[in-house]
Amino acid sequence: MDAREEGVRACNKEAIKSCFDSEKGLLDRRIFVDQDLYDLEMKNIFARAWNFMCHESQIPEIGDYFINYIGEDQVIIVRDKSGEVQVLLNSCRHRGNALCRAEQGNAKSFVCSYHGWHFALDGELIGVPGMSPFYRKDFDKSQWGLVKAAQVDNFHGFYFATLDPDAPSLPDYLGDVGRTGLAMIASRGDVEVVDGIQKNTIDCNWKVAVDNLFDWYHVAYSHASAGEAGVLDLAAVTQANDQMVMLGEYGHAISGPAIKQEMQDEIVGMSDDERKQWNKEEAARSNGRVTRALRMKVAEEMMGPAGVRSIGHPNIFPNLWIATGGSQLCLRLPRGPQMTELWWFTVLPKDQTPEERRMTVRFNSHLFGPAGLLEQDDGENWSQSTRAARGVVGGSYPHNLTMALGHDEVKEDPSGQKWIETRINEHGQRWTYQAWADWMAADSWADLKANHTPVPTGRV
Repeated sequence: MDAREEGVRACNKEAIKSCFDSEKGLLDRRIFVDQDLYDLEMKNIFARAWNFMCHESQIPEIGDYFINYIGEDQVIIVRDKSGEVQVLLNSCRHRGNALCRAEQGNAKSFVCSYHGWHFALDGELIGVPGMSPFYRKDFDKSQWGLVKAAQVDNFHGFYFATLDPDAPSLPDYLGDVGRTGLAMIASRGDVEVVDGIQKNTIDCNWKVAVDNLFDWYHVAYSHASAGEAGVLDLAAVTQANDQMVMLGEYGHAISGPAIKQEMQDEIVGMSDDERKQWNKEEAARSNGRVTRALRMKVAEEMMGPAGVRSIGHPNIFPNLWIATGGSQLCLRLPRGPQMTELWWFTVLPKDQTPEERRMTVRFNSHLFGPAGLLEQDDGENWSQSTRAARGVVGGSYPHNLTMALGHDEVKEDPSGQKWIETRINEHGQRWTYQAWADWMAADSWADLKANHTPVPTGRV
């Protein structure tokens, strides 16, 4: 083992930074299998970041709860008796037992099945069996409530939490690109998550699953069968010259096809009723294929002059993908260096007719998720890419992320919104791994704020 390898295993800052060479576009593939780096990701990325928890429609009533994860820390998202949303570690303060075993439901309180410690919906410890005979009344319950997330906030009903009290506010964390990505859903009006989160595991590193969402290069080849089956119009999806990329603070990014400015100018002149009619006719013409629905006027304000043209894929760093035109969310949850659990949320407008709802759920379920035609193609590729990184020789060769490096210019609108008009590219992947290196090398939020890579300007 050479000195650089030893440094990586010791999580040395310089070694971490050297894992991605942004000037050459080369990535050390051992970041996909190294246990020490994975352990540091749990601390420096997931425990610091704002993590997506759930949508308000999943916990509408007092006592409603949903189970999720921040890294490998399981948490309960619950609406307490005052109507506030709490994010609590699902771990009894006595011996660490999980309090809540169901994935979703309604509770009046949480009682540990091990020794009966009893917690209120806000996490307060309200009952301990044997206080008098066993603890001899020498016990302060106020000091042993459930551990709470340091901050909880929502953006248009999408709840996020962070375990780090020094993290910036959620709006500041999301920035323009994060807010634009979430607005792909929020601009659809009053929405709700369909009950039943689809979950499956793939033997791949979580970062491989994340960077694929920016990858439009693989679509024509990996998903050729979907094209032959009529699910995708590959020519429309992979047009070489209609790509847009938006790179945001702290690693957020959006990449994929875009509406050309000339067409957007025509759309701006259309009323919402005209747009809805166009969408209805386009859906009828599509014969079950993926379509590009026109957004309503509110999206122009919520997403900005450039963002509203994007119909690509956003990733809210570290691991939240907004997919399928804003009708799905996917969390790539780490389960060790070489295992990822994928959670698929279907998000639909509340005013959809039962028939529209049925068709959308069916389409989404057969596109992505455990039964998804595209997901099965992708999962095999991610698995093999991760496995190859374990090899003594294979793992020593870098990933090539050089596509379009140094060939595009960042544009800026008077509003301050930045974007790149381009062809199929790897700007989003490079930005993700640059952010990964920044987060991993930072000792604290103060360090990250001061030293993270600024959003690019000029040539990229």
